[in-house]
Amino acid sequence: MYNGNSLVVSKKEANYLFNVMRLKVGDHLHIFNNHNGEWLSKVTERSKTTGSLECLNKIVDSQKPPDVWLLFSPIKKSRTDYIVEKATEMGVAKIMPILTDHTNTTRISKDRLQLHAIEAAEQCGTNFVPEVTDLKKLSDVLDLWSKDRMIMFCDEAKKGSTQIIKNNKNSWAILIGPEGGFTDFERKWLASKNFVQNVSLGPRILRADTAVVAALTLWQSSIGDW
Repeated sequence: MYNGNSLVVSKKEANYLFNVMRLKVGDHLHIFNNHNGEWLSKVTERSKTTGSLECLNKIVDSQKPPDVWLLFSPIKKSRTDYIVEKATEMGVAKIMPILTDHTNTTRISKDRLQLHAIEAAEQCGTNFVPEVTDLKKLSDVLDLWSKDRMIMFCDEAKKGSTQIIKNNKNSWAILIGPEGGFTDFERKWLASKNFVQNVSLGPRILRADTAVVAALTLWQSSIGDW
């Protein structure tokens, strides 16, 4: 984006801007992406299926979140949507659905979840949208994992224990398990990784969607941007 730059509006965007929001030629709106920040723009053309916007001036740079990713096991549709929305609102850089031994939802629509992330960013006023990745096995993900990125493994087996985040590295990921929890084998396997730190989220076992919010709050208050 730059001053005077013209952007073509897609069919889906045209429907939202011109049929739902009822914008007309000459109307102003704010647009943003992860690279160029937030801009004031003006509608220069419109139709039922397309249109164009002119970039007028930059309002603010992209507000990138801390370098923390979320790894979570998908659950029921509406609750998975909730996880993506809240992770976006609270500030994560990437959202990674993963398969574990007890994962009971093995199909997701990455495009639909990415749309939920976009809508959440728009609603809460942030101008950064985390990438939602394809669903992959946790073992496949960690086989290619960089040891420079710590993983905060939220382990329900540690409930009630004293919580301390020991490593102050800048790059992190938060790992939340499925509704059935992690298996003993998975816990031992994760414990063998020197970039994994298992933590407790308190004295009670939390639902997966609640655990995401609790874990992000714990991480942010300890070493994030709370």
